[in-house]
Amino acid sequence: MAATREEFKQYCLRALGAPVVEINVDDDQLEDRIDEALEYWRLYHSEGIEKVYLKHQIKASTLTLTSSIADQFEVNSIVTGQTSGASARVTSQTDKLSSGTQLMVRGIRGTFLSGEPISNGTVTANLSENPVTLGEIDKRYIELNDWVYGVVRMLPFSGTQTSKSMFDIQYQLRLNDLYDLTSTSIIYYKMIMSHLSLLDLELNGRPMIRFNRLQGRIYPDINWDADIALGDFVVIECYRALNPAEFSRMWNEPWLKKYAEALFKRQWGTNLKKFSGIQLPGGIVLDGQSLYNEAIDEIKTLEDELMNKSAPLEFFLG
Repeated sequence: MAATREEFKQYCLRALGAPVVEINVDDDQLEDRIDEALEYWRLYHSEGIEKVYLKHQIKASTLTLTSSIADQFEVNSIVTGQTSGASARVTSQTDKLSSGTQLMVRGIRGTFLSGEPISNGTVTANLSENPVTLGEIDKRYIELNDWVYGVVRMLPFSGTQTSKSMFDIQYQLRLNDLYDLTSTSIIYYKMIMSHLSLLDLELNGRPMIRFNRLQGRIYPDINWDADIALGDFVVIECYRALNPAEFSRMWNEPWLKKYAEALFKRQWGTNLKKFSGIQLPGGIVLDGQSLYNEAIDEIKTLEDELMNKSAPLEFFLG
């Protein structure tokens, strides 16, 4: 049983004959082959990834000052760089205000320079080195970590499943018409909710997104000034690779063990091919090509098994 990466590596080496047979592969090469096996397993094996819902808060950009007077800048005032001419609007989030040396802004135009003075006509301060940290509101995209392999959708910012106030149509529906679901047909309730959902879909639609795994960014096709507010949370339905440090049982997955073993053998054969035909003491001749060919056949068989015999993955985008 393997519970760690090192135990997994030693298991594969023993399967190839170690320590009885010397495996002529460098440790860095073994580590690379393990990474290669994990990557292939996560991309194509049904148990290599998991569906998750990630939340992400839309944040403002920040300008870092050299003095703790950020709270003295009035919200909605325009700050301008006295040297660069760059500008931005002072803003706030629902759960955060400018404080200390962190001045929250949005709508940055131009490039602020390190150390230059900025002013809104009333308050003046100097910027620190590397003063600008862009938030999602100015980047216009949401950054995801490398574990995310595919994104299905970004859940809408508002929907027909929750009521926000007493003037909301669903609130009035439940208050006046569905006061007691035990004495009212649930068929009527289902029809009304389906109708409201259809109206919401037709009139408001769903946020469209663009995502590429190699970029690691979600680009929502929305009006950033009107469709979302600073401090709002968005929920992203996506597929994330399993982390072996958190889920150690993956090191005992049978297919992954066989595949890593075959990759080790291929590397071993590749190394020995460099010395093909050399005769060792005792008349032994190295035959790396046969070992390499055997490994290639095993790899092809395992990949065909994964593609053609495993359970199909649920469809996802990205």
